[in-house]
Amino acid sequence: MRSKSFDGMACSMAGVLEAMGDRWAVLILRDLSFGLSKYQDLRRSTGVTNATLSDRLKHLEEYELIERRRYQDNPKRYEYVLTRKGWDTIVLPLALAQVGDKWAVSGKAGPPLKFVNRKTGRVVKLALIESETGHRVRIADVLPQEGPGADDLIRWRLTHLVSAQ
Repeated sequence: MRSKSFDGMACSMAGVLEAMGDRWAVLILRDLSFGLSKYQDLRRSTGVTNATLSDRLKHLEEYELIERRRYQDNPKRYEYVLTRKGWDTIVLPLALAQVGDKWAVSGKAGPPLKFVNRKTGRVVKLALIESETGHRVRIADVLPQEGPGADDLIRWRLTHLVSAQ
């Protein structure tokens, strides 16, 4: 699946990428968030091979993003559901969709999906907000800074960021 593991890297982004795996896993997580849970439904939706789907499901289960549950005994059949940790990752496919819609990657017909507030029916989008005030922040105004878990590599990266401004 991957040529190099991100395991042990002091980077939250790398850790989530390690847990998610690859592009097929992202699509599987997307489908699980839509309510698809059966192996054949996941295979039909993604178009992925049986070997790849099995591998990605095992990987996602190993990282506790999904849970396998038996729904039939004879023959044994399983469904896959997102864990709480898996639901946390769904913001990433939503962000990808939002960027893809902005870039019109699906063509001139418009976005293939829209995401709406279940209660109001109004379209939602991801945004950056200040954690203390709730005020919206433009991406151009976001500055990475050293956190408590920073290592020497993080500090080195940040010296390049500062010098580039």
